[in-house]
Amino acid sequence: MHVTTIGFDLAKSVFQVHGVDAAGRAVVAKALRRGQVLAFFGKLRPCLIGMEACATAHHWAREVAKLGHTVRLIPPAYVRPYVRRGKNDAADAAAICEAVTRPSMRFVPVKTAEQQAALMTHRSRDLLMRQRTQLINALRGHLAELGLVSPKGREGVASLIGVVRAEMANALPQTVHAALSPLIDQLEVTEQQIATLDKAIHAQHRASQASQHLETIPGIGVIGATAIAATIADPAAFKSGRDLAAWIGLVPRQNSSGGKERLGGISKQGDRYLRKLLVIGAAAVLKRARQQPDRHPWLVALLSRRPAKVAIVALANKIARIAWSVLVRGATYRAPAFVGNAAKGLAMGT
Repeated sequence: MHVTTIGFDLAKSVFQVHGVDAAGRAVVAKALRRGQVLAFFGKLRPCLIGMEACATAHHWAREVAKLGHTVRLIPPAYVRPYVRRGKNDAADAAAICEAVTRPSMRFVPVKTAEQQAALMTHRSRDLLMRQRTQLINALRGHLAELGLVSPKGREGVASLIGVVRAEMANALPQTVHAALSPLIDQLEVTEQQIATLDKAIHAQHRASQASQHLETIPGIGVIGATAIAATIADPAAFKSGRDLAAWIGLVPRQNSSGGKERLGGISKQGDRYLRKLLVIGAAAVLKRARQQPDRHPWLVALLSRRPAKVAIVALANKIARIAWSVLVRGATYRAPAFVGNAAKGLAMGT
């Protein structure tokens, strides 16, 4: 018995294996405990192993690949059509085994531990940013009930904190201090933690030439540049910038049939975090374009035909395509030269 292809369904404790031989006949179908996984694959001759690109997939892909096997990660959405009937671990493993052999299947590149560590910094910062927003909203909402309202922005939050902690706040009920002091303390700790992660991200940026090249693109800052560089370590995995933009989910969702094209909103596939950063960056560029229309003729012309939010997404798509070109060429972005209101073109240089 020689197993040539294996579908490996991942889990927390109990994993499922489905293996076939060269003729496609099922020769192994069994469940493995976590501690049995590496011992099982270590006894097999090198073969093709498919896994869904889900939680812990990159870790197991690296570990199994060390044993000499070829590992391919498949997006879960691409495995689902191969599940014949029902939903259980054995059926999922069989579907993965079949999907990994398809010549047209698309795979997810296996991330290194360093890439995952860099992205963990971004994910942790993003979580803390959302927690900070929750704390600020809670503080504003509670004090608004007592008639204390401050302007938007950091200065407004600082003034509310000052009111709660000032001596003149003795007019407030004592229970207000007991209720809001923990929120204020947590807000200050969260601010410090965000600042620490910002320093770590800037250190990543200084150590990565690709990230420094990406930062030269309008709409991409240090946060976006480091996130893109860590997520897309191999830009050659995408045939073009259009493929990258589609993977991020910045292209229209199609529902076409019978020769009639029907385009809806953006597909929102791929990496949600990258999509958010690109849209935020595009919104900043749009704001600048309204102040300096001569330097952004394409965007100004688009705004004359489409709503602002549509223009922002279109610009985010364009930024993603430029980012792919920068990564592939290993070059910095060079802004197009303008003659009056006409753009000569977009050039890439070292």
